[in-house]
Amino acid sequence: MHNTYMTTEEKIIQLNKVAQEIKDFKGLDIAKNANHAVPGEGNPDAQIMMIGEAPGQVEDSTGRPFVGQSGQMMAKVLTGVTGLKREEVFITNIVKYRPPENRDPSIEEISACKNWLNRQIAIIQPRIIVTLGRFSMAKFIPDVTISQVHGHPRFFKFSTINHELTNYEPIIFPMYHPAAALRGTTVMNIFKDDFLKLKSLLVQKTKIEDNKLHGQLDIF
Repeated sequence: MHNTYMTTEEKIIQLNKVAQEIKDFKGLDIAKNANHAVPGEGNPDAQIMMIGEAPGQVEDSTGRPFVGQSGQMMAKVLTGVTGLKREEVFITNIVKYRPPENRDPSIEEISACKNWLNRQIAIIQPRIIVTLGRFSMAKFIPDVTISQVHGHPRFFKFSTINHELTNYEPIIFPMYHPAAALRGTTVMNIFKDDFLKLKSLLVQKTKIEDNKLHGQLDIF
């Protein structure tokens, strides 16, 4: 899928097609038992895509991502620090249905939803992908912990997911999940600091150097 030639309207049509597939899917227990699927929402031309873990209770009841307490906090910090409103970015999750009791998503659930997320990324082709929490981080940066890599951007070769997009290399920006930030002052401070780093990355005030060995951008 080459979105270089896609108009905004074409992107919307393609994103709606993915969303409808997600809503129609019944191949997982969490999909059959969900009140609402949560495909994601936002600007089809977004520079930033934010990817969380899975919908929670409020998201399941509304069909919208990150609208509960942690999502509201995240939107407030996003606007307060970067000046971007939530509708200017695109927000979604690794898994598109709520796991019962908000348990961690399973490998099977992540795998079942993988193609939809890859297609959403390929349609939008954001410049920066913000991973929120360890599950979305692991999609792009496996075998590390958030405490090691949060706030450190790196390039990701999208051709490892979609061989047609050989020239698309988004910046992956790992962050703590906003729910973790709500649980303690230390993580909250880190969360806000990382948004300041994201702002610098967004406006390119800092020189970006690609570390060829690790594919990492150590600019902070």
